[in-house]
Amino acid sequence: MTTKSVDVLLVGAGAMSTTLGMLLKQLDPSIKICMVERLDYVAHESSDGWNNAGTGHAAYCELNYTPKKADGSIDTTKAFKINSEFETSLQFWSHLVEQSVLPSPKQFINPTPHISFVWGEENVEFLRQRHATLSATAAFCDMEFSEDPEVLREWMPLVMQNRDPADKVAATRVRYGTDVNFGELARSMAKHLGTQADFDLLLSRIVHDLDKQTDGSWNVTVKNTETGAKEVINSQFVFLGAGGGALPLLQKSGIKEGKGYGGFPVSGQWLVCKKPEIVEKHLAKVYGKAPIGAPPMSVPHLDTRIIDGQRALLFGPFAGFTTKFLKQGSLLDLPKSIRTGNIKPMLSVAMKNMDLTRYLISEVMQSHGARVEALRNFFPDARDEDWTLAHAGQRVQIIKKDEKLGGKLEFGTEVITAEDGSMAALLGASPGASTAVPTMISIVERCYIQHRGKSDWKARIKSMIPSYGESLNDNPELLRSVRERTLGTLELLDRETVTA
Repeated sequence: MTTKSVDVLLVGAGAMSTTLGMLLKQLDPSIKICMVERLDYVAHESSDGWNNAGTGHAAYCELNYTPKKADGSIDTTKAFKINSEFETSLQFWSHLVEQSVLPSPKQFINPTPHISFVWGEENVEFLRQRHATLSATAAFCDMEFSEDPEVLREWMPLVMQNRDPADKVAATRVRYGTDVNFGELARSMAKHLGTQADFDLLLSRIVHDLDKQTDGSWNVTVKNTETGAKEVINSQFVFLGAGGGALPLLQKSGIKEGKGYGGFPVSGQWLVCKKPEIVEKHLAKVYGKAPIGAPPMSVPHLDTRIIDGQRALLFGPFAGFTTKFLKQGSLLDLPKSIRTGNIKPMLSVAMKNMDLTRYLISEVMQSHGARVEALRNFFPDARDEDWTLAHAGQRVQIIKKDEKLGGKLEFGTEVITAEDGSMAALLGASPGASTAVPTMISIVERCYIQHRGKSDWKARIKSMIPSYGESLNDNPELLRSVRERTLGTLELLDRETVTA
């Protein structure tokens, strides 16, 4: 059994781990990093192009990020947070493009207007109120609103094609929304990391054990699935960025901060159209409102997807129930994750979310015709034969202890860090990879700057991300400057058209 020693071990080769590896190498090229991946390909699970919607989540079109408060006003807290976080990601990607670390932006990010579309008087009024609230701020001042069918036909021809003129509809649009191929982004970062000294990428490796050593380091035993050989990697810091596979690894580590966590796996499916005569008529990500009783990740949307330079249309997601934690995982993933410390919150969530479970099962049982019928809310002329079904990546939602409820189901992401800063794990799903950069910066702050005396790193982060340490929401001039740079560098919009 071979043994190697590194400073950082990254488990998983998706958008999160590659972002952390790139960030660390930018901050300190001398860091020894090893990345292990269970598959024989980088970013082939949740980060892969067809395993997610590719939306650069900035809260421009996602109505579930701006719920109504009890008093009828719009809660913008989450929208501003996500918008600011995505701006941070855009800044880091811009820095990497400027340094020729990343390839041409069009290989991983493309301008795709973000549109919110609603129908019915109540929903139109909600959208009007949402627009008035958001567009009065610097972050969302470029958001347009219209109820004019002719304007909407210009924004989204397929959506308005042969729609009943009596329908009460409205939409908002932000022209510089994005379609992001997170798989290609991760592979580009991994490719560059592979050219750097003291970086190893080990594919086809499954983590068997994680053992804490007396000196604070970790001995991680991995098995080569092609040869059967085992090897031990000693690392001062371990990041569990394995998507749905992070929870079982966190449990194996035994750190106290991970106790009590459980997972609720959800599968997803898309309708996909690649017919050029249809695809060319739609260039936008058009988000609606989630059906009553549906989970937040089931907000319906009709999207342009650009993968390997080819455009296609995607509609969904259609959620489903599964016991797998990974698309290429095992049906035993969920039962194997049950522990004495998390069984109470998991049972509590199961009892309180029977309606959700029934909804997910009903989604699985839908016929192709029923799915296309749902699509006709967005594309009235949709034909069954023009669309095929594709399976998305797995999402494992967080279940955690709650003193009042016993257990709580959460639909966001959460970073778990060991008290001594020697380990971090990322759990959860949306907005996921869109906020990878600020999420990984938080890990650097918790586990390196604070615990390893790297105080000069803050200045280095600032040189790459000008808004670091400042609030974009409180500084409109900084936001304007940052946005001009990123939209220009990433070829998302001509600089002179930005008014923020």
